[in-house]
Amino acid sequence: MDYKRIIFSGHAIRQMFNRGLKKRDVLDVIQQGEVIIDYPDDTPYPSYLILGFVRDGPVHVVFAFDEQQKTGIIVTAYVPDTKIWTDNFKTRRA
Repeated sequence: MDYKRIIFSGHAIRQMFNRGLKKRDVLDVIQQGEVIIDYPDDTPYPSYLILGFVRDGPVHVVFAFDEQQKTGIIVTAYVPDTKIWTDNFKTRRA
């Protein structure tokens, strides 16, 4: 994705604060992480679930992209729950 700027939603900022995630952590996940789920039909913009590792721990970031404005939007960020995600943090448990 070729973006000019990134904005953090209010929800993302609250969740990051509650979960002890720093802005730099989330930006690192976006830049170096792996897209594990693609949500092309999300509105108002397509989004992606990205997995990265911060301080040796997994972090999921939901990242939307406004193609027209070349703007990335951090929707939320969280540490995946092992009760919901498999050991590789890429697949939801059945």
